Amino acid sequence: MDETRKNSLTEADAVVDVVVVGGGVAGLSGALTLARSRRSVLVVDSGEPRNAPASGVHGLLSRDGIAPRELLRAGQEEVTGYGGRVVSDRVAAVRRDHDRFIVDTAGGRSYGARRLLVTTGLVDELPDVPGLRERWGRDVLHCPYCHGWEVRDAPIGVLADGPLAVHQALLFRQLSPDVTLFLHTADDPGEEQWERLAARGISVVDGEVAALEVSDDRLTAVRLSSGLRVPVRALVVAPRFDARGEVLAGLGLTAVEHPMGVGSYVESDASGFTGVAGVWVAGNVTDLLGGVPAAAASGAQAAAAINADLVAADTDAAVARRKEDRCVDVFSADAEAAGCERALGNRRHGLDMLLRPGRPTGR
Repeated sequence: MDETRKNSLTEADAVVDVVVVGGGVAGLSGALTLARSRRSVLVVDSGEPRNAPASGVHGLLSRDGIAPRELLRAGQEEVTGYGGRVVSDRVAAVRRDHDRFIVDTAGGRSYGARRLLVTTGLVDELPDVPGLRERWGRDVLHCPYCHGWEVRDAPIGVLADGPLAVHQALLFRQLSPDVTLFLHTADDPGEEQWERLAARGISVVDGEVAALEVSDDRLTAVRLSSGLRVPVRALVVAPRFDARGEVLAGLGLTAVEHPMGVGSYVESDASGFTGVAGVWVAGNVTDLLGGVPAAAASGAQAAAAINADLVAADTDAAVARRKEDRCVDVFSADAEAAGCERALGNRRHGLDMLLRPGRPTGR
């Protein structure tokens, strides 16, 4: 047997309490909560954070503006400081093996776990506009709470490419008086939407967007297929959000369409429980619209639910062992003597009574 396979079997046999699939904010937050509860935790992460292109994380209390990778580095240190492990690898599949899960990785290793927390996030499917992807996370944005302050008072464009375009335009109007809605390939707004856009002074431009213009590594304008050029400093888009839930397929879980029509997600209850015994999710894989603070909170919440589930399982096992021990001991000599003592006390007779001091032994 080759060495890699031997190590894989050893690691799978050494079952940890929880394997966390995905080491973003949700995963590390969950791992931290579990490790502080004295659970053995292993985080498997491929090192591809969704917000890597962004210069900073915003709205996270006491850490506003921190670089995404710096936040993850600090989180990994905290998790390992409490005894958790973080390994760099990509999870290829997850399967159930009796009362445990086996997590197989692209690196050829396998890890055993009693419970799973999947925090694999989502993929942003961006509109097909030349130059847009290269600016993503910099001056091509989607969330007013993540990046809105940074483009305040600047000319902002909103690309209508989904059901939330008018809503996005109204949100960014709170941040700048100069907002333009590019209808692009979308249908015209409804009568009520037109009225709301007009009331807020939001310009509307017909025609398909052909490209973005950039100068000195900064977005300067949106160019339409007609040749019209509209100056902007930021462009707001509405990606389709598709959950990275493929690793759950082996457990019978698949992503489903979101009720708002914005993408696909893995369904769960408020704690992140998927309905499949032993499996929880947290972060963007189940909450498509949540930012970093929400992801951190959902990871901690799922971890608390997992720990409670493990506590119940551990207690059930302890009760079963105690009952088993009683059944074994009840027939031992010591147990029989103790039982006699409780039942008879000083009323015992027979050989023990005959041999008591002072008792006549002869006739």
